[in-house]
Amino acid sequence: MISIRLTLALWIAAIIMLADCSNQRRESIPVLHWYVFDEPSGAFSMAAGRCSEDSQQAYKIELVPLPADTDQQREQLVRRLAAGDTAIDIIGMDVIWTAEFAQAGWVLPWTGKAAEQAKAGRLDAPLQSTVYQNQLWAAPFTTNIQLLWYRTDRVSTPPATWEEMIRLAESLGETGTIQAQGERYEGLTVFFTSLLASIGGSVLDVSGKQISLAQQPTLQTLSMMARFANSSAADRALATAREDQARLAFESGNSSFMVNYTFVWPSVQKNAPEIAKHIGWARWPSMMEGQPSRFTLGGINLGVSAYTPHPQLAFHAAACLAAARHQRIAAELGGLPPTIAALYDEPEIRKTFPFADLLRSSLHDAAQRPQTPLYNDVSMAISRTLHPMRDIEPQKDSVRLRDAIMRALNSEGLL
Repeated sequence: MISIRLTLALWIAAIIMLADCSNQRRESIPVLHWYVFDEPSGAFSMAAGRCSEDSQQAYKIELVPLPADTDQQREQLVRRLAAGDTAIDIIGMDVIWTAEFAQAGWVLPWTGKAAEQAKAGRLDAPLQSTVYQNQLWAAPFTTNIQLLWYRTDRVSTPPATWEEMIRLAESLGETGTIQAQGERYEGLTVFFTSLLASIGGSVLDVSGKQISLAQQPTLQTLSMMARFANSSAADRALATAREDQARLAFESGNSSFMVNYTFVWPSVQKNAPEIAKHIGWARWPSMMEGQPSRFTLGGINLGVSAYTPHPQLAFHAAACLAAARHQRIAAELGGLPPTIAALYDEPEIRKTFPFADLLRSSLHDAAQRPQTPLYNDVSMAISRTLHPMRDIEPQKDSVRLRDAIMRALNSEGLL
């Protein structure tokens, strides 16, 4: 009996030891925290799971969701990174953060094989959004750009210019409204910089340190913004409209035009199928006939935190997340356009985006927002100076705008 009890005790002890070893192996797997906006389709979560599995227990990626609002995302990340938070490994970076995060030393540069992977097959505009001072600081993951959406049952041919669209909308009366983004936030800055780029202007010079804002393009841009905001074609709620408000207003059926990102396509299919039957798309309107528009680029790049305890694993994981198969999932499930050029020729992507060719050509000509470590202050200077659009006085505000941006570049506490 004693022998049986002893044998049983040894057997139980062996099981406990094996369980402890198994738990230790699980606990020893490094966890990489991926801070990124809370993508609702599950595409990012799926990518994290697949990369974790493919690593064969080299690492496990856990998502840490950030708010949907870009400003709130940046605020949370800046506070943590400025404090040297080692809990951040991979960062879902808005394209406008590259210069700031790189200059502050918050992200690590991509070099060698990792850089080659990050660059391979990428569209040029998304790739350029990851570069600062000739160094790669992130892997292009998803991209985005606005298109013109219009009602084909009311408009036979999409307008090519803003002036043409405004006149056409005015002629349609109450149903001719143009939905756009006019609230005092990043969307208003994007609206201004896109119009400015479409007429050959820019906010800063190529160095990113000096103001450009050539007089004629700037005056024409401000004049068009005031023209639109004070026309009957503008929604009465323009001064408080963001992307989602514009989408909802268009889906209500009372608007004939909308400038917005590609997320509106799956939304209208789901929420307004009758309107979806009559939705067309075209390039974002130009400022001048015969001169193609240039919309400023959006999207998410993947950076590696300078404070991660596992830099090599983080680079490997970020490269995996940004790979073609995960860009494909993000496109098909989340409606997020890929940064890899070849994906636009794939049948599934073309099914997801029936406007794939237009999207790719628009991305080919996309403009970058001012590439400066002080971008946040520059953007706020623009949006606060030009809000509300209906009150813009081109001559006066072109001077005010230069002054506001100059103070932002000099960190003079303008805002």
